[in-house]
Amino acid sequence: MTFIPRSEKTRQFIIETTASLFNKKGYAGTSMSDLTEATKLTKGSIYGNFENKEDVALAAFEYNLAQRNQLITKKMNEAKSYYDKLMVLPMIYASSEMSIFLEEGGCPLLNTGIEADDANELFRIQVTEGVTNWKQSLENIIKGGIEAQEFKAETEISKTATSIIALIQGGVFLSKTTKNPLLLNQSLETVKEIIQKITL
Repeated sequence: MTFIPRSEKTRQFIIETTASLFNKKGYAGTSMSDLTEATKLTKGSIYGNFENKEDVALAAFEYNLAQRNQLITKKMNEAKSYYDKLMVLPMIYASSEMSIFLEEGGCPLLNTGIEADDANELFRIQVTEGVTNWKQSLENIIKGGIEAQEFKAETEISKTATSIIALIQGGVFLSKTTKNPLLLNQSLETVKEIIQKITL
């Protein structure tokens, strides 16, 4: 039987109100009392709009990821060249715009991925989809840059996209774990170097 939420408006309110909470504390670390305290709703109201806590957490992850993607996509759409599109990533992860987002717990892909790695297959699948889409997007930009003769024809498209993602995610992890933003900045400088090396 398909679950039907009691109110789409209330459901969206719950998602937006608990998104940063799940991103900061994770699925396991977030209790039902945390959700009722944050939303000022009863347990019954929450369960009237979601099947269970996992359902809330998945919706919150999707919301967090969409917010992150929207910010990056907006900047990339404004970029005039394929080179500038790739350079959006190191620029935006070092910007105040992303800093505000990262203060809400960090990258949802990284946070949820680490927690779900061996513990929750449903979350792992969602993260895998997010990472796969990100990688595909970067590969399309690199391929477009090669065709436009902005990037070297011999550029290893998949390897380059993977390296960019790994450096950004690794930099965020190191920076937040050690509370040392310099580590993220160093990773972002390496991303810039990779992009510059493939540029004609």
